[in-house]
Amino acid sequence: MAIVENIWWVLVLIGIMIMIHELGHYWAARFFDVRVEAFSFGFGPRLFGFRKGETDFRVSAILFGGYVKMAGEQPGDEAVSDPRSFLSKPRWQRLIIAFAGPFMNIVLAVAILTGLYMVRYPKMPDNGAAGVVGLVMPNSAAAKAGVREGDRVVGIDDKMNPTWEDIFLTEIANANRPMRVVLVRDGQTIETNITPELDERNGIGTAGWAEQAEIQVGGVEKGMDAERQGLRRGDILLTVNGQPIRSTYRLREIIKASQGKPVEVVYTREGQQKAATITPAWRELEGQKSWMIGVRLEPRVTYVPLPFGQALGESVRQNAKSAGLIYQFLHGIIQQRMSPKSLEGPIRIAQLSGDAAREGASAFLGLMAMVSLNLAVFNLLPIPILDGGVILMLLFEMLIRKDLSLQVKEAVMKFGFVFLMMVVVFVLYNDISKIILKG
Repeated sequence: MAIVENIWWVLVLIGIMIMIHELGHYWAARFFDVRVEAFSFGFGPRLFGFRKGETDFRVSAILFGGYVKMAGEQPGDEAVSDPRSFLSKPRWQRLIIAFAGPFMNIVLAVAILTGLYMVRYPKMPDNGAAGVVGLVMPNSAAAKAGVREGDRVVGIDDKMNPTWEDIFLTEIANANRPMRVVLVRDGQTIETNITPELDERNGIGTAGWAEQAEIQVGGVEKGMDAERQGLRRGDILLTVNGQPIRSTYRLREIIKASQGKPVEVVYTREGQQKAATITPAWRELEGQKSWMIGVRLEPRVTYVPLPFGQALGESVRQNAKSAGLIYQFLHGIIQQRMSPKSLEGPIRIAQLSGDAAREGASAFLGLMAMVSLNLAVFNLLPIPILDGGVILMLLFEMLIRKDLSLQVKEAVMKFGFVFLMMVVVFVLYNDISKIILKG
């Protein structure tokens, strides 16, 4: 049943992405009076559709994708001499038409996050613990560099007073490369270098540390002892067996060390301190079995509505930061500092779509914004056959002030198609191998 739901929700997600992307190309083409012959959701043979004016709006057999077919779009087309064909238009108009698809995906990502932030913007409580290390894993890169729990990170590489989000983004993009870290410990400033290790499973850098934060219950598993003992979503954990809980990792360590023996949990609910004795159970999570008490944990956040102007500004800032992170990932892969295993394919996106839909509308919309931005960035890569490749060739032709030969364009397109198919095969293999490893 979960597989069917995943397929349905990924079709909804990708369908909206494709529709918005192709509408960008369609609207720009119509604006510059380019004749659009077909607007297709999917590839391959036409299943059904309707004709409006000179355009055939259709649904095709292979639903994972879509395209807008413009007259004279490809070199050698019979309609290339038509004054309303794509290639007969000035290069700057063709460039705008090519850019319009990714641009619409960026607009969608910004619009979704703006709407979400106007309803509920996640804000970390101001408890004076910004940048404070709450956990250092034994034998981790952070531990080897001398980092201790309670240290405050006041600088990382060239960024001063970073948020933990800044620290995390720097960490995952610097596998096997030293990061300059400035710490404050007991009023003294300490400088050290941390070299994140490559997480082979996820293909990102990890230093083995975590932020100090208030940890709250994000959900309670039905039938587990945490539910039976009265824990609820929103409860804030204080201690387990007398040990302070400042990170989700610490709770997992304590529960694992209990080996199934009851643990004493102290927590607060609506300002009142409570306690419960909870017995762990042996359960499987993400392919690994361990002792669990039946709670899903998350750093404590408060949700506040933002006015439109602030919501829009925060959405633009967040999307800009996410786009920068995507390019950091790609740059890291090229430099072999990060593994291509970090790339997610359609199978994994389907799993994420189903999980997000089951979690709620806000989670699904948040995933949609992220996927829309990723689609925009991917399409803007200078790879032939993608929008970025078309834009690059147009810019080159504008620079040399003449068209590339038909033979060169065809060779470039063939190379781009082969490269794109290799990427598709790789991400599918990557998704399947992750599933097998989890199994």
